[in-house]
Amino acid sequence: MSQSAYLVIREGSKWSDVFRLVPGQSVTIGRAPTNQIVLKDERCSRNHSEVFMSEGQWTLRDLESRNGTIVGSELVRGDWRLNPGDIIRIGRTQLVFVHRLSDAFTTSGDGSSVVRRMSPDGPPTAPGAAELEDDADVLSGVEPTTITHRRVKTRYLAPGQEEPGGVSKIGRASAKLCRLAFELAKAPDVRAMADLALAGLNEETQTDAGALLLLPENYRGEPRGEDLELVSSRSSTAHRYHRVSNFLASTVMREGEAVLARNVVDDSTLGSRDSQGDILATSVICAPVRRGDKVFGLLHLYSTDRAIVPDPDDLEFTLAVADTVAVAVENVLRRQELAENLSRVQTENVELRERLGIRSDIIGQSSAIRKVTEEIARAAASNSTVLIRGESGVGKELVARGIHYNSPRAESVFVCLNCAALSADLLASELFGHERGAFTGATERKIGKFEAAHKGTLMLDEIGEMSPGLQAKFLRVLEGHPFERVGGSKPVKVDVRVIAATNRDLERDVAEGQFRRDLYFRLRVLEIVVPGLRKRQEDIALLADYFLKKFNTETGRKIKGFTPEATEQLQKYLWPGNVRELKNVVERAVVLCHGSEIGVEDLLLTKLATAGDTEMSALGINRYQPIPLTDVEREHIFNTLNHTGWNKSKAASILGIERSTLDRKIRRYQLDEA
Repeated sequence: MSQSAYLVIREGSKWSDVFRLVPGQSVTIGRAPTNQIVLKDERCSRNHSEVFMSEGQWTLRDLESRNGTIVGSELVRGDWRLNPGDIIRIGRTQLVFVHRLSDAFTTSGDGSSVVRRMSPDGPPTAPGAAELEDDADVLSGVEPTTITHRRVKTRYLAPGQEEPGGVSKIGRASAKLCRLAFELAKAPDVRAMADLALAGLNEETQTDAGALLLLPENYRGEPRGEDLELVSSRSSTAHRYHRVSNFLASTVMREGEAVLARNVVDDSTLGSRDSQGDILATSVICAPVRRGDKVFGLLHLYSTDRAIVPDPDDLEFTLAVADTVAVAVENVLRRQELAENLSRVQTENVELRERLGIRSDIIGQSSAIRKVTEEIARAAASNSTVLIRGESGVGKELVARGIHYNSPRAESVFVCLNCAALSADLLASELFGHERGAFTGATERKIGKFEAAHKGTLMLDEIGEMSPGLQAKFLRVLEGHPFERVGGSKPVKVDVRVIAATNRDLERDVAEGQFRRDLYFRLRVLEIVVPGLRKRQEDIALLADYFLKKFNTETGRKIKGFTPEATEQLQKYLWPGNVRELKNVVERAVVLCHGSEIGVEDLLLTKLATAGDTEMSALGINRYQPIPLTDVEREHIFNTLNHTGWNKSKAASILGIERSTLDRKIRRYQLDEA
C-alpha cells in the first residue's frame, strides 16, 4: 500500500483545499490557528482530531471534540484506520482521504490548482510545477496549471549590467519604474495610486486584465485571500475583471513570492469563457504588495489571449511595481494616520482648553442662560466673592471658570476643590496645607489649595458640606487674615479670589445651625443662580447637538442627528440630572445607536423626580394648582413661624425680611400661634 496520501477538504459545494500527508508527521485538525489544518467552523473544536501513520496505515483519532468526528455514518471512537475514499465529517466540513487525487475529483477538473504538500520542517507549502504535473490526471485530459517562475526579489530594483547598446534592459525597465514611482508618490489616495499602477503595468506587461487588492486597514492575523478588498481593476477585453482565487492569493501573501503561472483554467478563479462557453486558456501573475514583514495585499494580472503570454521579465517588473506600490501605500496610510492624529490632538486641545477653562462658552440661547452670561460678565469685572447656586449638573463649575477667565486674574491659576469629597481633617489639609509630621502619613510639607491659587481663583464646590469647625478658619482667611498650615506655626498670607458653589438650601442650614451665618453673608456678596435644564427648554436641542458632534468625533461614528420622535422626547423630559445627565444620555446613544439617527429606543431616560418635584411631594402637592400669591405668602409665613416655634426674629431672618415687616404681615393675615 502506498504511504503517500491526501486529505481533500470540501466546504459546502466546493472543494476548497488539499493537504498532502507525509509519513512520520502527525496532522492536527481544528479551529485553533495552531493546527496544520484550520477549519473555520463553529461546530469544530479548537483541537478536534488528528491524522497520523501507525503500523504502516493512516489512522484518524478524535481528540475528545465537543461534536465528535464522523467517518461515513459512524462516530469515531478510539483510533480509526482510514481507507481510500473514506469521508471524514467535522461539523459542516468534509475531508476525503485518498491515495490519488484523481479519486477525489469528478471529470470537471475543479480544484486542479489547490494541491499543497506538508513539509516535515514547517507549515504547508505550495507545490512545485513537477508536483502539479504528477497529478495531471486530476484534470481528466485538460492541460494542468503550471507555475513556471517564482520570484522573491526583483532585479529591477538593483543595479544591472549594460548591454552592447549601452543601456541594459533592466536599466530601461528601471527608468520606467522610476517615473511610475514619482507618479505614485503624488497620488492623493490609494484608489488613484492603484489606477496609476495598473495603467503602468498595462503598458509594460503582456497582460490584458488585472487589479490591486488590499487587506483592510489595521488587519491582524495571517493574510487570507477572502479578506482582500478590491481597490481598483482594469480589463482591456470584452470580459470584466475576475477576482483571483482565495487559495492563490493566500499562498502568495503568506509565502511572499511573486508567481507566474500558465494554462490556468480554473473557472472559479477567472470565470472567462468565449462565445461558445468554453474556458479560455490564461496566464496569471500574482505579486505580493509587502513592506518588510508587513503584507498589504497583492497585484493580480492575467492574460486571456493565447497570443499574449507574460514572460519572466513581466514577472520581474510586476514584482518591482508591487514593492513600489507597497511604499506608496505605506506613505498614504501614514499621511492618513498623521491627519487623524492631528485632528485628534486638535480635538484634545480644545477639550483640554475647555477643561482648564481657557474657553468658557456656555451653550444656550434662552433668556435664562443669557441672564447668567450677563451676571458672569458683571462678576468678572470685580474681585468680590461669588456664590453660585443651582442643582447638581447645571454647570456651576463652568460658570466659575467663565468668571475667572474673563477677570483680571485670567493669566493666573484656577484651582477647584470639592468640599464634599473629603473628610474634615483631609479638607483642612487640602485647603491650608500641612507640615511634615503633622499627622500619620505626612512625610513631607504640602502646600494647600489656598497657596496654590495665590494671585488666582479658588473655587470651592459643595461649600455647604464644610464642617462648622473648618468654616470658622475659612471665614478668617476670607476676611484677609493669614492662616497656618496644619501642624505649623508660621503664618501664611495669600491673595486669592474665592468662588463658592452649592446645591443646598443654605438659608435653611443657617436656620438649623449647620452653616455659619457670618460665613453665609461673607460668601453671598455676589450671587448667581444657574437654572435647571427643564427651566430652559430652548437650550435642550442645542446642547444635544453639541454633545452629538463631540461624541461623533471621539468615537469616529457618523450619526446624522436625532429622529423627530427622539427630539420630542428630549424636550418633554424633565432632566433631573440637568446638563450632566443630557451629556451622558447622548454619549450612550452615540455608542449604542445601530442606525444613522438616534431614535427614542436609544435614549436611556430615568423616572427620577427633579429637585422641584421632590419639594412638591414633601409638601403633599401632586400637581400645580393656581392660587393667589397672597395665599402662598400667608401659608409660607405661617409654616415658617411654626417651624421656628414662633420665634419671630428667627423667622424674619429665614424669610429675609425685617422683624417689623413680619409683624405687619402677621396682623394682615391674622395669623395666630396654634
